[in-house]
Amino acid sequence: MTTLTATTDIPEITAEERAARLTEAGAAWSDRIDMNRSSSKLTYKVTGVGEGSVATRVTSGRHEFVIDEPEALAGDDVAASPVEYALGALIGCQTVVYRLYAQNLGIQVDDIKVTAEGDLDAARLLGKDASVRPGFSDIRLNVELTGPESQERYEELRKAVDEGCPVFDLFANPTPVSVTVTKA
Repeated sequence: MTTLTATTDIPEITAEERAARLTEAGAAWSDRIDMNRSSSKLTYKVTGVGEGSVATRVTSGRHEFVIDEPEALAGDDVAASPVEYALGALIGCQTVVYRLYAQNLGIQVDDIKVTAEGDLDAARLLGKDASVRPGFSDIRLNVELTGPESQERYEELRKAVDEGCPVFDLFANPTPVSVTVTKA
C-alpha cells in the first residue's frame, strides 16, 4: 500500500509581522467584547463521515482532514488516530496561546516547539477492564521556548497559558457532553 502524506504550506512571517497580527487581533477582539459581551461566545461545528474500515473524513468550515487508526486497531493507517489528533489539538492551541500571551505580556519568544505524550490503556476500549479510563490517564507537555527571557519570565508565561488555553482546559477539567443518536 502506498502512503500519501498531504502537506500544507504555511506562509513565512517575520517576528514583527506576527507581533502586529497578534496585537491587532487581540485589540479587535477586546473592543468587540467590550461593545457586546456576548460576542465572545463562539460555537464551533465539525462534521465527520465514516469511510473505509474505521476512518473518518472530517469537515470544518472550508477545511477537511482524515482521522484513522493503525492496522492493529482495524484501520488502514492513512492518517493520525483520534487520540493523536487530540494531542495535536492541544499542541496547536498551546502554540497559539503562548504566542498571544507572550505578545500581551511583553515576553519575547523567538521559537516554540511543543511535544505531547499521552498514556492510554486500551483494555477499556477493547472490553477487557472496565476499571480503567478509556481515555488518557496522563499527558505530559514539553514546551521549548527560545528567546532572551529568563526562565522565571517563561514560567510566568506558562502559568498564564495554563489558565487561558481552551484545549488545555478541555483536558484539565471535565466538560459536559450530551449525545443524541438518530436513525437517518
